Amino acid sequence: MLKFLFSFAIALCSLLSFAQDNYPPTPDMIYGQLFVDVQLNHVFPDNKTFVDCIAKRDPKLILSDYYKQKSDSAFDLKNFVLNNFDLPAAPPALNYFQQEKDVSMHVKNLWSTLKREADATNTYSSLLPLPGPYIVPGGRFREIYYWDSYFTMLGLLESGETETVEHMVDNFAYLIRTYGHIPNGNRSYYLSRSQPPFFALMVELLAQHKGKEVYRKYLTELEHEYGYWMEGASSLRPGEAYKRVVRMKDGTYLNRYWDDNESPRQESFAADVKTADMAVTEFMSTRRFASEAAMNRATDSIRRLTYRNLRAGACSGWDFSSRWFADGEHLTTIETINILPVDLNALMMKLQEVVITARKVCGVKNASGGFYTRGNINQYFWNSSQHFYTDYHFINNKKIDKISLGGMFPLCFKTDDLKKQQLKATQMAAVLKSKLLKDGGLISVEKNTHQQWDSPNGWAPLQWMSIWGLDRCGQKTLAKDIAYRWLKLNTDVYLRTGKMMEKYNVENLSLEAGGGEYPGQDGFGWTNGVLLAMKKKFKLEYKGYVK
Repeated sequence: MLKFLFSFAIALCSLLSFAQDNYPPTPDMIYGQLFVDVQLNHVFPDNKTFVDCIAKRDPKLILSDYYKQKSDSAFDLKNFVLNNFDLPAAPPALNYFQQEKDVSMHVKNLWSTLKREADATNTYSSLLPLPGPYIVPGGRFREIYYWDSYFTMLGLLESGETETVEHMVDNFAYLIRTYGHIPNGNRSYYLSRSQPPFFALMVELLAQHKGKEVYRKYLTELEHEYGYWMEGASSLRPGEAYKRVVRMKDGTYLNRYWDDNESPRQESFAADVKTADMAVTEFMSTRRFASEAAMNRATDSIRRLTYRNLRAGACSGWDFSSRWFADGEHLTTIETINILPVDLNALMMKLQEVVITARKVCGVKNASGGFYTRGNINQYFWNSSQHFYTDYHFINNKKIDKISLGGMFPLCFKTDDLKKQQLKATQMAAVLKSKLLKDGGLISVEKNTHQQWDSPNGWAPLQWMSIWGLDRCGQKTLAKDIAYRWLKLNTDVYLRTGKMMEKYNVENLSLEAGGGEYPGQDGFGWTNGVLLAMKKKFKLEYKGYVK
């Protein structure tokens, strides 16, 4: 086992080093001051627009001309950008708003609109080209997204699109082989982080439809996915952390969200700079410094830490939520990297289980060898005072008393004896009913901070994981009730607006969801997938009203 672990670690380090050396430059690296000026001057309402633009000519020539022209009193920054860059294509709105009376038919018809064929390489684009077709979420999200895609796949399979699902899993395997991990999305500016590790669940899902040979096909990539999340674990002493790994004082290992960069996110540059400025202002109001140099060092450290935590929050997919805030209220107190998320660690246990399954299919003798000893889910995340699974603060060495739907993930997997899980599910069901269950489904957390992952919003992936865990652990009536509430809300909004949305207001069913860094997006990949999967799983039908 030790020999296997050593050789596996060597291979992993080689892969990660090769992949990082081959990362393409990001838009801020290419365009320097031009990038900063465009983003901070809000040339486009959405900072994501510029990073998705494609240069019409050599970026070096564009940048040279910019420095020559910018001091001219007649210089117009927006015109300069429009003259030198092709804007990203607008979403095909007319096709998003087809008015089929049956929402399921609308979703099935929408797959072709959201589908992208294999990408052509364009040196001047931030897009990381993929070798096969894939489904994008819709709206401003013009590329594939990691954890979104699992929930999209659920609906694709219900629509008979098994080949598309396999192409998408192939694309993720390609990203692992090429870059050492699956990035947040297939853009150069997403390469410094991943998202919740759903690749193993994708492989398992495809295997259910195409047989065990699927495990054989993706074993190598599954092992590399595990290795990426455990990078550096072998060098950690108890109580230490490195990137995505934390070694607990008892010697076991758990995981956290992490981004390798400590600068503003390129796609949300102005918002991150503003948040860091506010964090610095708050910090300065409570401190005195012996010198200006000491003050500058401290403020620089606060900025970098804020950027790191914002990026880690984006890695979680919950960007953003009071779940990550030290004071439970303000984005400026974000501390994602200090938190061991219960959902992430449940997913890592599942990843390990799927790797073992794949090894057995491939005839590996010691299929369970080569893994680091994981911290016990129930020891670190079961919060007996809250009767719920909650996150763990590894700096403070204590469980966090915040209820969130992240706590539902352990019920989906073999994290304990099933009877024990069923007992916990009974307690958790009562908490859900009293704190998170609303007319339209489940809110992610109780608190409303005007962040998009907080109340009053509900999100398709968290509805699915919650009903999966409840149904698996004996709470079938509640699971079906949540599914029906969500189906009814999705259907009514669709019939009222013609849209399938990224997120929904589950408290006031007549209002749109709000919060976040951008307006509500329609399309929408994971909502479509979860809707079809819920209807199939529970044999639900709701036609809604007809105009």
